[in-house]
Amino acid sequence: MYDIHYMRLALRLARRGYGATSPNPMVGAVLVKNGKIIGRGWHRKAGGPHAEIEALRDAQKRGHNPKGAMLYVTLEPCCTHGRTPPCTDAILAAGIKRVVIGATDSNPEHAGKGFKILRRDGIEVVHGILADDCARLNEAFNHWIVYRTPFVTVKAAMTLDGKIATASGESKWITGEKARAHGMKLRHGSDAILVGVNTILADDPSLTARSQKPEVRSQNENLRLRRIILDSRARTPLTAKVVSDEFAALTTIVVSKNAPKNRVAALAKRVKVIVAPLKKSAIDLRWLLKKLGAENVTSLLVEGGGEVNASFLLGGLAQRVAFFYAPKILGGRDAKKAVAGDGAKSLAEVLQLRDVEWQRLDEDLLLTARTD
Repeated sequence: MYDIHYMRLALRLARRGYGATSPNPMVGAVLVKNGKIIGRGWHRKAGGPHAEIEALRDAQKRGHNPKGAMLYVTLEPCCTHGRTPPCTDAILAAGIKRVVIGATDSNPEHAGKGFKILRRDGIEVVHGILADDCARLNEAFNHWIVYRTPFVTVKAAMTLDGKIATASGESKWITGEKARAHGMKLRHGSDAILVGVNTILADDPSLTARSQKPEVRSQNENLRLRRIILDSRARTPLTAKVVSDEFAALTTIVVSKNAPKNRVAALAKRVKVIVAPLKKSAIDLRWLLKKLGAENVTSLLVEGGGEVNASFLLGGLAQRVAFFYAPKILGGRDAKKAVAGDGAKSLAEVLQLRDVEWQRLDEDLLLTARTD
């Protein structure tokens, strides 16, 4: 019972790193000695000290000796040299007697090695405490570290009949303020956001990670979220916000070899432009995901129109959906659908969601679920 209690505390600490640790996972740690918490820590940002080190330093600052203490940590301690030394070395040096771990390291090259190193030196190791919660916390990192492609979430705000805009393209605002704030929170936790060029042409969005609460992110909150535009013909206007604003350096426009060279050259003076191969006359999204993964994009938020959403969902390229539903009926055969494309040819081919969760956000509803 105590193990679960302290692991829950460690999980709460880990969540403080939301949106700041990529391409590292979120991790929290609690040091307990003689039934009292003597140190707390979490991984604050990529390149910074890991949670275990933060907890040990916190204990020392408070005048506590960690020798003989128990360490609760949400993820298996690292055992290899990266930007920082192995946490297993620090745990051994501190004289910790018992280590309680939530999730196993999902990296197949490291998984379980930390346990063996600690046990070899006589430390009691218990793992699997709140393992599902600890793993869920880092589902994007876990996917990326294994497959080296981003964890893709398709997000859409729609009416109850699945429409995201009128036939003329009007879409502001379908959902309420609380739902929109939650959608912004999804951006905070993502490395990149992706839309199609039609969204740029219709709405000219900023695609930034604005926060209404200063404590959610630092003042540089917009300086991390990459903006990916699918634009095979290089139709993005030079006046578009994603090309002309102060965050233009974070914009990547994905074109094809068929794009007019003069348009590509003009855009390349403002933003990053990459030429992607085509697959059935559309940008090869699998190729793009591999490229983004190689650039340490661990999580990708797709906020496209119906065609882009369909490409990811029906193409088997998304891992999660976040669908916001407003209590409204739009109707109309020409209204814009949240998921378009060719659709399934039979009920046997439909995309079946799992791990479905519903959340009420004032009058709106949020459906989150896994697609794989």
